[in-house]
Amino acid sequence: MKLKNILSVFALMLASYANIQAQQTKVIAHRGFWKTSGSAQNSITALVKADSIHCYGSEFDVWITTDGQLVVNHDETFKGVTIQDATAAVCTAVRLNNGEQLPTLEQYLSRGQQLTTRLILELKPHRTPEQETKAIEGIVRMIKDFNLENRVEYISFSKHATKEFIRLAPKGTPVYYLSGDATPQELKSWGCAGPDYHFSVFQKNPEWIEQCHKLGMKVNAWTVNDAKNMQWLIEHKVDFITTNEPVLLQQELKM
Repeated sequence: MKLKNILSVFALMLASYANIQAQQTKVIAHRGFWKTSGSAQNSITALVKADSIHCYGSEFDVWITTDGQLVVNHDETFKGVTIQDATAAVCTAVRLNNGEQLPTLEQYLSRGQQLTTRLILELKPHRTPEQETKAIEGIVRMIKDFNLENRVEYISFSKHATKEFIRLAPKGTPVYYLSGDATPQELKSWGCAGPDYHFSVFQKNPEWIEQCHKLGMKVNAWTVNDAKNMQWLIEHKVDFITTNEPVLLQQELKM
């Protein structure tokens, strides 16, 4: 009887630990883990390094070129090349700050396929809804071809792009909205997985965090680089924090 009781207590402890782990705020490396030797924002190396420190996810940015190709970079104009006005050949001739070529999405996913970190794909707002839809169709198709549908999450500042990801991606794929101007109820009505807002939005509207959770949605906050704001968000039980300082955030989560 005593052994049975001990086993029951042990099982409850394990369940409690698993629940705590599931609830713990998770780390997303903003543009990959680039604040480290040999890395650069949105480089393949940054993706690999985010994986090496066991980040939940690595965020990266996607554009479509004039010839319908998908490339990875944050800035609309980077080192003199405006991506929406250039071909893929022109874009990929640009070198990142660590010497790597600006990667295509295909190259990025090919490397990501060998890793375990989740791929947090942001489509940048384009000049027309038609461009965004064309890009999303290509993205969703490529993700399927690489068999990465269970490891990708989509985010965008564009309402049109957000709703198109929800429409075109497999049902249940997490899609988050970035702009901070929609309530939890609005996001739920779109079919969003939740808000992915600047942390200041949640500090102004802390009740949104609980509202999202009650609606079955998750909450991400960006881009959080200091310990004070990290701790505020952790205490308010946000699900994810996107940061340029993933190691610092991992340390804060252990406190």
